[in-house]
Amino acid sequence: MKLLEGKVALITGATRGIGKGIAQVFAEQGAKVAFTYAGSVDKAKELEATLSSVTQIKGYQSDASDYDAAQKLIDEVIAEFGKIDILVNNAGVTRDNLLLRMSKDDWDTIIKVNLDSVFNLTKAVIKPMMKARSGSIINMSSVVGLKGNAGQANYAASKAGVIGFTKSVALELGSRHIRCNAITPGFIETEMTAVLDEKTVQEWRDGIPLKRGGTPEDIANACVFLGSDMSTYITGQTLNVDGGMLMP
Repeated sequence: MKLLEGKVALITGATRGIGKGIAQVFAEQGAKVAFTYAGSVDKAKELEATLSSVTQIKGYQSDASDYDAAQKLIDEVIAEFGKIDILVNNAGVTRDNLLLRMSKDDWDTIIKVNLDSVFNLTKAVIKPMMKARSGSIINMSSVVGLKGNAGQANYAASKAGVIGFTKSVALELGSRHIRCNAITPGFIETEMTAVLDEKTVQEWRDGIPLKRGGTPEDIANACVFLGSDMSTYITGQTLNVDGGMLMP
C-alpha cells in the first residue's frame, strides 16, 4: 500500500522547486493533491496535466499571504476533495540584502509571504481538522532559521518564526490528534540555485558532510514521512534535511 493512500494534501507554492517535488512524490504515494500557485498559470496547468493520470489533482491561484484568500481556499479545497488530511505550508520568497541596506518593504514582504502565510493557512485548516480529529501540518522552515545568515535577516527571522509557531500549534492541537512539524532544508538544488556559478555551488557542496546538494525529492520524502501514519507519534519537531550541514 502507498504511504499516503486515501489522504488529501494541500501544498502551497507547488509549481516549481521544492513544492513541485512534494506534489509529485505525494501523488506517487497515493495522495490526492490540491496545490496553490501565485502567477504561473502555465506551470500550474503543466503540473495538473503531468499528474492527472496518477491521482486527482487541482491547482488554485491563491495568495497565501492574504488572510481572507486563505480561508476561501480551504473552503474550496474541501468542497472539491471532501477533506484535508495534510497541509504543507511551503510558499516562500527571498529578498536578500545586508540589514544596513534592507528596506522596510524588503522586511515586510518576507514576513508577510513566509510567516503570515503559515498563520493564515494553518488557522483556516484547523477547524475542519479538529472536526475530523486528525491532521498533519508541515511547515517549511530553513537551516537559516536556526543559525542565521548574513544578508538574510528578514528571511532568517521569518523562518525562525515558523519554528516557534510550529511548536506552539503542536502544543495547542495535540489533544485533537493534529500534528504540526517543521522541516528545515539545507542547500537544495532547484531553479533558484541554477543561476549560481558552478564554483559557488561546488563550495556549498564541499561544506556539506554528504558532499552534495539536496534535491526537492529529498524534502518531499521527509514530507511523506511526516504526512503519513508512520509518524503518528511525532509532533512539535524540527527535522533538518540538510545532508549534515547543521548539527547541534
